[in-house]
Amino acid sequence: MATPVAPLLHDEPQAAGILLPGTTQHSDQTNSDSRVGELILPNGDTYRGALSGNTPHGPGCYIWSDGCVYEGDWRRGLRHGRGKTLWPTGATYTGDYSGGYIYGQGTYTAGLNSYRGGWKLNLKHGHLGLQTYPNGDTFQGSWVHGQMQGHGTYTWANGNTYVGAMKDGVMSGKGILTWNNGDSFEGNWLDGAMHGYGIYTWKDSGYYVGTWTRGVKDGKGTFYPKCRGIPVTDIDDLRNRGVLPGAESQTHGSRILHSASSDMADMVASRNQDSVGISSVRSLNFEKTRSTNVLLERRWSLGVAIEKFLGRETNESSAIERCENKADSNLPILEREYMQGVLISEVVVDASFSNPLKRVSRRQKKIVKDIKKPGQTIIKGHRSYDLMLSLQLGIRYTVGKITPIQRREVRASDYGSRASFWMNFPKNGSRLTPSHHADNFKWKDYCPMVFRNLREMFKIDAADYMVSICGSDALRELSSPGKSGSVFFLSQDDRFMIKTLRKSEVQVLLRMLPEYYHHVRTYENTLITKFFGLHRVKPSSSQKFRFVVMGNMFCTELRIHRRFDLKGSSLGRSTDKVKIDENTTLKDLDLNYSFYLEPSWRQTLLAQIETDSKFLKQHAIMDYSLLLGVHFRAPQSLRTQASFHQAILPDRLAVLSEEGALEEDVLNSPEGLVLVQRASDQNDVVIGSHIRGARLRSSSASFEEVDLLLPGTARLQIQLGVNMPARAKQTVEDDDSEDNGQVYDVVLYLGIIDILQEYSIRKKIEHAYKCIQYNSLSISVVEPSLYSERFLKFIQTIFPENS
Repeated sequence: MATPVAPLLHDEPQAAGILLPGTTQHSDQTNSDSRVGELILPNGDTYRGALSGNTPHGPGCYIWSDGCVYEGDWRRGLRHGRGKTLWPTGATYTGDYSGGYIYGQGTYTAGLNSYRGGWKLNLKHGHLGLQTYPNGDTFQGSWVHGQMQGHGTYTWANGNTYVGAMKDGVMSGKGILTWNNGDSFEGNWLDGAMHGYGIYTWKDSGYYVGTWTRGVKDGKGTFYPKCRGIPVTDIDDLRNRGVLPGAESQTHGSRILHSASSDMADMVASRNQDSVGISSVRSLNFEKTRSTNVLLERRWSLGVAIEKFLGRETNESSAIERCENKADSNLPILEREYMQGVLISEVVVDASFSNPLKRVSRRQKKIVKDIKKPGQTIIKGHRSYDLMLSLQLGIRYTVGKITPIQRREVRASDYGSRASFWMNFPKNGSRLTPSHHADNFKWKDYCPMVFRNLREMFKIDAADYMVSICGSDALRELSSPGKSGSVFFLSQDDRFMIKTLRKSEVQVLLRMLPEYYHHVRTYENTLITKFFGLHRVKPSSSQKFRFVVMGNMFCTELRIHRRFDLKGSSLGRSTDKVKIDENTTLKDLDLNYSFYLEPSWRQTLLAQIETDSKFLKQHAIMDYSLLLGVHFRAPQSLRTQASFHQAILPDRLAVLSEEGALEEDVLNSPEGLVLVQRASDQNDVVIGSHIRGARLRSSSASFEEVDLLLPGTARLQIQLGVNMPARAKQTVEDDDSEDNGQVYDVVLYLGIIDILQEYSIRKKIEHAYKCIQYNSLSISVVEPSLYSERFLKFIQTIFPENS
């Protein structure tokens, strides 16, 4: 409920003794400096009380023409001291005022919505402020400038309680959330979701000690049966080291060591907009303001998932019964590993749990390292800092110059060297360019009209494009995974990749640009790299740098657990890294999975790859790759039959919970992938960035368009190469083995990259030289026709027919 802005004086007299124009004065005293009188303003407002000249000063009552009333102390025309305001809606405020603002201690009441505590400049501010919401929720704790900020206790009407740190109105920091069924979570929070280390306990089950990432288990952790309760000394040790909330958080009920049940959802405190500032401190006009009610809502949002339990819930329940019946139960402790809420491994460990707890700090550092975005943020002092500034300035200038021009079809004159332009960027600025902190540089932009149309073709808004690359956030520099020596930059929102090019690659791109434009326009599902800009920077004291801006195929809320660069050759096509992580780019010989798609999707995929490969062959391009990203769900051996249904809470967002049966409109395939009919409300569907083309249709839905529903994550739009559900079957080296390999549900992201390498004289010489040393079929450098044929055959083996 919005706190109405208390009215303030306007039309204040310029000096004591001067009446307002049109003001009727009735005075009970003859002393013009201090008296009790009545003022009637032209707009219908009236004041009766103490006056100093024509200015309210002392106790008095002011009545606005719309019925709003203030009665209390005044000082020099402003409310100052104790007073009470009554609004026509029935809302009241009683308390302190200062300088015309609600300031100090006071109580605001509007029906069932009330707040009692400190105020500052019409905003809730101070410690121990108590807010009661119309739905029965309450919060008592620290407020800063109208926001819940600092330590406090939020209690839902249904009995759920959070005790801990708040930031900007959401749970952030260390805190304890306890559900009305006795389950609770004690640990770290970020933006309203469990994030970091914590202890997660079922009231009647046991404990899970581990790490979370934005609401879901992520990384390694340990499950302890109830009969192996965690010693208080170990918990106190974790608190003393700052890993868990301190003793000051143990203020509600008994000491909490519990965590969420299957009903765990993101608990988000909406930003408090109850109080708003006042534009004019001397305004007598009452301006009504409204804003949304402030609640801590249980919200279902992208990237912050409902907590789901896979694999051993049934076993855990039976274990509890055995534990209660046998005092000396030797039930094992289980060490588990999760990927974004999905259980991927489970190992029985020693019954002692003290050692794992002692490794808390090390595990915390590891999970932070694991979820860190790829690349190194470019800050001042970084070797690429000036280059980044130059690139951002140039792109901002280019896009800002081309955007106002009326859109038109691309002409022949928009291609080639004459379609490019350059601009000087002196450090101190010029008539056309701003001053900046980088060295003087020259900027060259290639074929701006063509790339502008390409951006619009892929539905990229010019403002979003500039904010993503040229906004306040710095770019991130990636280490080059290939032999080209190119430098890669990634925008902070992961939407765009910027790559340095050799001069020969720029020439190839400019030469093939007309046909490239025609190709991507004709084939909306093309998988070849999306180019959005081609530029050159020449710093005054350095060499030229040529850049191309591309779409990042891995811009997704899902974590890419494995990524592969696949060419179809074998020589040198394995990674030499000993430690493999999510950011490692693996190669052909490292691939130990076959991916099974729906037959119609496989046919469409192979046909499009063949079309794209034919286009590259026509331009004598070779050495390109299929970049494949794999997001793993759960292996079948660890999957439960848990299902989700949608529960609609009054005046709240929809939540998915693990109760009851799956709704009828959900198509659950045998592989455990959940497909749903295309959503009628597209606001509920997550669409990939810079995506165009047709949706895929599923045979399981009578060849209707479908979306991919990932319980605990989101509803994703399925398109060719984007959000494609599949089964990944792990290959085994021993052909005689009865184990045919583990099977996983996966989501695939793929596209064709590195399409600017021409089969030049240098490559022909390299081919001849390597053919002498190695098998000619194993090397990557072969003529384009053979490369295309081999590439297609290899892709067919990666995506075999689904029997």
